[in-house]
Amino acid sequence: MDDLNIAILSRNQELYSTKRLLAAGQERGHDITVIDYLKCYMNITSEKPAIHYQGDELPQFDAIIPRIGAKRTFYGASIVRQFETSGTFSINPSLGITRSRDKLRSLQLLSRKGIGMPKTGFASSPSNINDLISLVNGPPLVIKLLEGTQGVGVVLAETKKAAQSVIHAFMGLNANIIVQEFIKESGGADIRCFVVGEKVVASMKRQAEPGEFRSNLHQGGSAEAVKITRAERETAVQAAKSMGLKMAGVDLLRSHRGPLVMEVNSSPGLEGIEKSTGIDIAGLIIDYLAKKAKPIGRKSRYEG
Repeated sequence: MDDLNIAILSRNQELYSTKRLLAAGQERGHDITVIDYLKCYMNITSEKPAIHYQGDELPQFDAIIPRIGAKRTFYGASIVRQFETSGTFSINPSLGITRSRDKLRSLQLLSRKGIGMPKTGFASSPSNINDLISLVNGPPLVIKLLEGTQGVGVVLAETKKAAQSVIHAFMGLNANIIVQEFIKESGGADIRCFVVGEKVVASMKRQAEPGEFRSNLHQGGSAEAVKITRAERETAVQAAKSMGLKMAGVDLLRSHRGPLVMEVNSSPGLEGIEKSTGIDIAGLIIDYLAKKAKPIGRKSRYEG
């Protein structure tokens, strides 16, 4: 395999995931550059479309690994799209990133593909609140801000009155929310499946603290390696595929009716899952790029 000229699009090269990808690429002899995508700007033209950075035009990269923050999706995805315009291979295309970041759209795509997911309701009028609650089998139920990340903006309503109050409050603030059934049998745990290509390369179980139902590590949850079933593996791969992603963190709940997809993350963190499983996921990502990307670029002059 030829050495590649790869760019990691990341706001901070000191982040664990960015450092691991950088090290894995360098260990394999590739030319790796970390670029703050918010500092990039574009020349959009039919003659010679280009991306500029720190006052200079960027060279042609063979491949990119987008690490786009949730709050920077619009601009980050537009930068990825500009790289794609020049023929650069992105492990996650811009369309896949925007699909996965729109929680409602991603659930609609999962539904269209027949992939297991919690019953979900969405409405804009307070007059529909009681019907929404009934659609998801009544309380207890989960209310989520569509713009929330890492467990922020997620509320468990244990009674109908509590659900009505929370939904009314969010709607009064013009916040977009979804209402989902509460999967009690999951016991406050979910499964993070890390997909590279069309394989689950690692999986971990995240367990919420006592009294907490959100298992996110950012909310104090713990993580350990877990063996997943064939159905869970197939569900995770199909969920990533439905978004058009080749690198994804797919979060599943174990339910009485099989695995249910909670979320598909296009910029999954490496720290928790690498440390809990001992698997070199960064290396597997670089190896996948080496198989799929064609060397078309020239060596980079930038070091980040």
